[in-house]
Amino acid sequence: MSVENKIAVVTGGSRGLGKDMALNLAKKGLNVVLTYNSQKEEAQNVVKQIEQIGQIGVALKLDVSDTSSFDLFRKTLSETLSNHFKTDKIDFLINNAGFIHYANFAEITETQFTEMENVHFKGPFFLTQKLLPLFNANGGIVNVSSGLTRFATPGFSAYASFKGGMETLTKYLAKELGDRRIRVNSIAPGAIETDIMGGAVRDNAEMNQYLASQTALGRVGLPEDIGGVVAFLCTDEAGWINAQRIEISGGSNL
Repeated sequence: MSVENKIAVVTGGSRGLGKDMALNLAKKGLNVVLTYNSQKEEAQNVVKQIEQIGQIGVALKLDVSDTSSFDLFRKTLSETLSNHFKTDKIDFLINNAGFIHYANFAEITETQFTEMENVHFKGPFFLTQKLLPLFNANGGIVNVSSGLTRFATPGFSAYASFKGGMETLTKYLAKELGDRRIRVNSIAPGAIETDIMGGAVRDNAEMNQYLASQTALGRVGLPEDIGGVVAFLCTDEAGWINAQRIEISGGSNL
């Protein structure tokens, strides 16, 4: 199968990191199914940009925190693959969707904990399991982790713990799916200017300056710093990269 016919599914692809991943995948010649939870209009705009690049894009609604919806999502995805791509298989899955409750360990509530667990660990765990039958051989999975699994910053104990769980899961999936030639890697972005946490890194000048001062390259990250790496991991050139954690932080907290 040529790269032009390969299909990547990107969760949370309507904005931020997911949007840049979807566009970079299209630039590499892949077709893209991106999911959104509430940002339908933004997701459709990303689809238009994918089409302008010359690839096929489709946006599907998905709440990654709701595992009870995954059977219906797989059915909808299968129908979409048949109708738009004339196939019943995907090649890549990027588990990107997420958000952050910022709270110190002593203050975080069980509700906040569970909401993050559902999006950052339970959701991608069982979504990946549900979509496994749809994978072609020689495909891949990219799990989005965080630089916060390497260094500790107060306020992110639960978030970072779930991301650490995804890094461990990455190794297990690489081991168990190797016989299908499915590669599994994780990327770990540093602080990025996105809408996450209300756009704090982007819009809070003091926070932005401090984080930049802790980064070897002297600035915080942008979504454009991340998507190209994810797209590379979904190419034949990255075919021998497996079970790896790739930090993309500009040299943060060295």
